[in-house]
Amino acid sequence: MRGDRRRARVARGLCAFACAVALADTATAWFAQQPAGGWQAVARTLGRTGEENEGVYSVSFPREDLDVRVEKVRLRPALALTSWVAFQPIGETAMVMGDLVLQEKEVADVIRRLVDGGLIVTAVHNHLVGESPKLIYVHFHGRGDAVALARSARAALEVTGTPLELRPLRAPRLPTLSDAVPPSEMRLRDILGHRGWSSVGVTHFRIPRAEAITVGGTVLSPRMGVATMIHFQAVGSSAVVTGDFVLRAEEVPPVVRALSEAGIAVTALHNHLLEEEPRLFFLHFWGQADATTLAAGLRRALDLTHHARPSEAPSGPGGLR
Repeated sequence: MRGDRRRARVARGLCAFACAVALADTATAWFAQQPAGGWQAVARTLGRTGEENEGVYSVSFPREDLDVRVEKVRLRPALALTSWVAFQPIGETAMVMGDLVLQEKEVADVIRRLVDGGLIVTAVHNHLVGESPKLIYVHFHGRGDAVALARSARAALEVTGTPLELRPLRAPRLPTLSDAVPPSEMRLRDILGHRGWSSVGVTHFRIPRAEAITVGGTVLSPRMGVATMIHFQAVGSSAVVTGDFVLRAEEVPPVVRALSEAGIAVTALHNHLLEEEPRLFFLHFWGQADATTLAAGLRRALDLTHHARPSEAPSGPGGLR
């Protein structure tokens, strides 16, 4: 009897030890996959918590301090006015990419801070046409310790009017914006062939490329700013749509033609990165009409490109890129 009890204690001890080893191995593997410092340290450095999806940690900074209009349409921050910073683990380090929404008077100081922080400015340009006040979008890239990268991004944001900590707005939202219902995601999904999601009065679609996109030999997640993005905002009984197609050179002319035929304006065509493979062109657009009419025009353009099929395309929130 005593021998049986002793064997049972030994068996329980061995089981507990094996479980502890397995848990330790799991924890070690998990931490090994994270950038140096972990996401909590990144969140503390940036001043707000982000979201982790498909291996990418992204943090958004809506320009809720700005009242931006295109003609008579007041833009929601989620439509085209949100800065973002995204981190992708690379071994024990991380890659960062970001896009900052700026007023013209903020651009010089932001670029200086980015460069001083060791980040690479990869593009400075417009996304919209005819907006007031005028906006400039600054893209950047870096690689290294995740917390150090976050510190450099934070330093650049600090010389802008961007609300950094989550807090109530100083000025109340306009009632026409807070009460607006975003266009139906399910109705648009049937037309575009991809799932989307809604947030803060805007319906979003993220559509990745079918082929792998690499920078410096690293395959980028679509959430690192290399997926086509489409954003709808309701305006009365109609809608506005904006976003950008991520295209290869040979796809640009047919997509421009398809958008033009659909009454959707091309507002910018340029690069966001410096060393990506294959070479990518980002085509920004703007349209105002019935949401389903806009979606049909965008679908015709999408069908001319090499994007992932709906069953292959992950969707959902996690930053606006």
